[in-house]
Parts: sequence; C-alpha cells; structure tokens
Amino acid sequence: MNTVEYKEARDEFFFIDVRSPSEFKDDTIPGSINIPLLNDEERKEVGTTFVQVGKNEAKRLGVQLISPKMPDMFEQVLDLKYKYGKIAAFCARGGYRSTYFASVFSSIGIPIYQLEGGYKSYRSEVINMLPKLNEKFNYILVNGNTGVGKTDILKSLQKLGCSILDLEGAANHRGSILGSIGLGNCNSQKKFETNIYDQLMKAKDHFVFVEAESQKIGSVTIPKFLSDKMRTGIQIFIDADIESRAKNLKKDYILNEDWKAESLKAMDKLNKYISKEKIEILKNEIILGNFEFVAKELMEKYYDPMYSFKSGKLDYAGRFKTKSSSDDTAIEIIEWFNKI
Repeated sequence: MNTVEYKEARDEFFFIDVRSPSEFKDDTIPGSINIPLLNDEERKEVGTTFVQVGKNEAKRLGVQLISPKMPDMFEQVLDLKYKYGKIAAFCARGGYRSTYFASVFSSIGIPIYQLEGGYKSYRSEVINMLPKLNEKFNYILVNGNTGVGKTDILKSLQKLGCSILDLEGAANHRGSILGSIGLGNCNSQKKFETNIYDQLMKAKDHFVFVEAESQKIGSVTIPKFLSDKMRTGIQIFIDADIESRAKNLKKDYILNEDWKAESLKAMDKLNKYISKEKIEILKNEIILGNFEFVAKELMEKYYDPMYSFKSGKLDYAGRFKTKSSSDDTAIEIIEWFNKI
C-alpha cells in the first residue's frame, strides 16, 4: 500500500473520504466523495466496543460491519478509478479505516493510496496556510443595502475573470438574522474555513472582490486576520431602488415550499428590534404569501437604518447603481477598477 502527503496529492489525486457521514458533513477536503466504511451508529458501536471490551474485538466487529458493504464499494471505486486514475483515501488521522480501505482494494489490483495523517493533516494545512494566503491579496469590498444583489454581482465578476471570495457561500448563510431561510443549516466553522482556503487557493489575481460582512455570518466567525485585512481594502458601494431589492430578495429567499414556515420561525428573532404587534402583522403577510411587502417593511424599518449606521463612516472609492443585470453592473465595476 502506498501513502501520499496532501501537498503532493492536491492537484493529482481524487480523494475518497471513508469517515462516517456526520464527519464528512462537518468538513472534508473539497471535491472528495464520501464512501463511509461505518455509518454514524456503527462507528459509535465500534468505539464503545474498543473502550469496554478491547482493541481486537473492536476490529472484529468493524470487519463484520464492513464486509457486507464491499461489493457496492467495489463498484463505486471501480468507476472512480476509471474516471480519475489516481485516488487517495483518508479517514480521521490516517488510521485503521483508510488503511483497511486502501489495503483491500490495492490487494485486488485497484491501487488506492492512503493520505498520510488523514483529515487531520489536511486541517493542519488549512490552519497554517490561510493566514499566508490572506497576506497575498488586497481586497475590494462590495458594500450595499440588503437586496441590492451583491452575491449575484460577485458571481458575475467571477464569470468575467475576476477573483472573488464568497464568504456567504462559504458559510451557507446570508449573514442576516433571517439569512438561513431556504439554505438549511449554516456550515461548521471548520467547513467555513476550508471553503475560504479553497477559494483563495483558486484566486488568480492580486485583488480579490469580497462582500463586506460583519464579523459573524450565521454561527461562524470570519478569522480575525482576514477581517483585519478586509478593513484595509478598497470600499465600493452598490445602490438599487427598493422595488428591485424586494424582487432580488424574493428570488433568493423563496427557494423551496418551506419558505413560509422558515420565515415565520425566523421572525421571532427580530423581537429585540421590532414590536410584537409589527411582527404579528408581518407574520400574517407571510402567511398570505406577500413576501415583497414584508421585504420592503424590513428593509425600510430594520435593515436600512442598521446598515446606514454601520457604513456611514466609510469612504467609498466607487459608487454604482445596479443595472438590468448583475453582469452589466460587474462590467461597470471592472471598467472603473481598470482606471484606478
């Protein structure tokens, strides 16, 4: 069985994460696929056996649980080997699970490498490299009131060849109190940092466009070295009329049929800022499906005053009015940037 370090494997290997589904969900190497040797309950059972009975009995139980899954795993690995060629498997620390996986397939003529140190070694790479990557870039911060379409503009800038850092995408959260509607749970702090690392590794320019954010996005926190560097960046401001902003929010927030239930639950988080009577009115409008009415009310009475207070002290190097499409706005920003 062959082993390989992450730095050597990063650009040449396809990764298989053999950890349990919950470990994979918490964080993994971007682009890897999860083929768990043990599911969450099985992993817990083997761990309990190890503590209460002993190492050999835990191994015996592990083999019993894994063996029936091998035919399906064989088909998956065979397809991946044909598609990607070089494959490296990893578990938590480069221990029993990835050793077993790589050894079994290598012994039947399907060479699988084992990633040295497993996920732990990759996590160390992220922790060590993120501050160094951060120092390589200067940031252009895209500011603007809620609903102006900053994320769409970032994606358009990327499509047009610019380097971007999408912090809300990295967090799987839009940053506001209601920012999880339609998206599911916010990513873990580990996964958030992994996504930032992955984006910065792919950045090709010295300047990187990034949306201006608070220190926290949902339940995750922007690393201090990154937020400090962002504060020294070039600030630009995007503006749009209230009608366009309401339509943008409707497009972003009504992503599934559960939007009403999620919105009603999220409204209770605003009770520190908006009266109970007003919240009840807004809830009733949500039930009726009047999303744009609710969006306008929240922007005018809550989001805009809060944002104006935070951004009033900034000196913007450029100001832009959103165009008919985010691509048009991005083109105007690029033309401005090329002149400064």
